[in-house]
Amino acid sequence: MLSLTFENATKRFGETVAVNDLSLTIEAGELFFLLGPSGCGKTTCLRMVAGFEAPDEGVLRFGERVVNDVPPHKRNAGMVFQNYALWPHLTAGGNVEYGLKIRKIPRAEREKRVREALRMVRLERLIDRYPGQMSGGQQQRVALARALVIRPDVLLLDEPLSNLDAQLRLEMRHEIKELHGQSRTTALYVTHDQEEALSIADRIAVLQDGVLRQLGTPRDLYRRPQTRFVAEFIGETNFLPGVVRAVESAQVAVETPAGVLHAAPPEKPPQEGAPVWCSIRPEAWRIDDANVGNMDAGRSTPGFNRLPAELEFVTYLGRTEQYLVRLTGGREASGADDAWRRVKVAALHPGASAPPGRSVLLRCDPSDIVVLSE
Repeated sequence: MLSLTFENATKRFGETVAVNDLSLTIEAGELFFLLGPSGCGKTTCLRMVAGFEAPDEGVLRFGERVVNDVPPHKRNAGMVFQNYALWPHLTAGGNVEYGLKIRKIPRAEREKRVREALRMVRLERLIDRYPGQMSGGQQQRVALARALVIRPDVLLLDEPLSNLDAQLRLEMRHEIKELHGQSRTTALYVTHDQEEALSIADRIAVLQDGVLRQLGTPRDLYRRPQTRFVAEFIGETNFLPGVVRAVESAQVAVETPAGVLHAAPPEKPPQEGAPVWCSIRPEAWRIDDANVGNMDAGRSTPGFNRLPAELEFVTYLGRTEQYLVRLTGGREASGADDAWRRVKVAALHPGASAPPGRSVLLRCDPSDIVVLSE
């Protein structure tokens, strides 16, 4: 196992800066995700690691080895493509064996490693089957086996689940996590799917316009985003604009158009009078109404963060129930300035539901409010 390091890496295509001064280290044996919207630079990073592109500035290292000018075939990187890229005229065994043949591995060793790799992805019984005779999930597992059989220093995954249906994607997430646990190969995974990243990553780097916006564990990014972009991109959230009125060691008081909210202080507390955003996840809200699902079991400090509201829309999804509510208190506003009034709320294991039009009281714990300055 080895680490993978970007040191002030920059890549341009004409006037476009695809990756801008990127510095981060992927630890040896880590399952690391690059996450961001289309055009954020994540695929360019992957192509630089694979050797298909070279950084215009900065350094790329495999362990202590600088690989800026090392060609792809000398990097010992295995790649799993979005479209699988299996040879249609080769069986599952033939596809997995291909990289070993290129490396001139002896036949007996090839056969042993092919069977080990297919056993790892639970496809040994399909060794003689062609890609056209396999399901999408089976083809994806063959592609994983082909990448792992060469025992790569770095495993690269380019949105490998995007062509699968929803149920298969869920199954393959567990497959990939389990396979990585067995191989402990340093892995770089590129995706725009937030749930995919949150569910299986060790750490995630969020990119925007070629710039690293935040780096951390899935829990850190979801619970404590550092910018509005990260909060909005990593799952759903509600934003209330406000101004900091008091900063204490345990809490920050923010005056919003809906009323004063008390929040846990961020890592870098803002100054009093500073404009901020309060980010509140839908599942962080509770509703003080015994007839609304099972959302009346609250955690908030009595009297803190209680906002009057009215239920507008209810969506029952089985495991969860989603509510769209309208805040009814606070200052009068109209037009675009009134957008803060509409809030999303989510309940797990809902019971009986209240009809739209019911007046309720929203509340949330100060620890569930994230104060953002940008």
